Amino acid sequence: MGMKKSRFGKDNEGIEKPATVITDLERLCSGDKETFEALKQTMFLDPRKLETSLGDAAEEAKRGEKEKVPMLATQLYEIAGGLAIYEGDAKKAAEYFGKCEKLSPQRKYPILNNPEKAIAKAQEYYKKFLKT
Repeated sequence: MGMKKSRFGKDNEGIEKPATVITDLERLCSGDKETFEALKQTMFLDPRKLETSLGDAAEEAKRGEKEKVPMLATQLYEIAGGLAIYEGDAKKAAEYFGKCEKLSPQRKYPILNNPEKAIAKAQEYYKKFLKT
């Protein structure tokens, strides 16, 4: 009885390690690590599956902020920001992720460094990989 070939590679000491998988987003951003880093933590790969709208997420986030529930407000602003990315609205994405950073200063959002560039790359991803 033979062993099946593993999807794991071996390092120099013969210890198995997981094979590297490159995502479509990573491939699309190849050569632009800054944009990839900005999008990988903020972009929804298929936002059509969400059951909320940009407006609803933003309203709920504002309510959470007003009611002094910063963790909830941050999560909802992240959703609103991700939906703004999908809609191609760099201004709103920067606004919502800026609020996230304000509410949760220990967390940084690289998308704020160049939201227009990140949004353009996200739009390229959506056109290429989302079948509408």
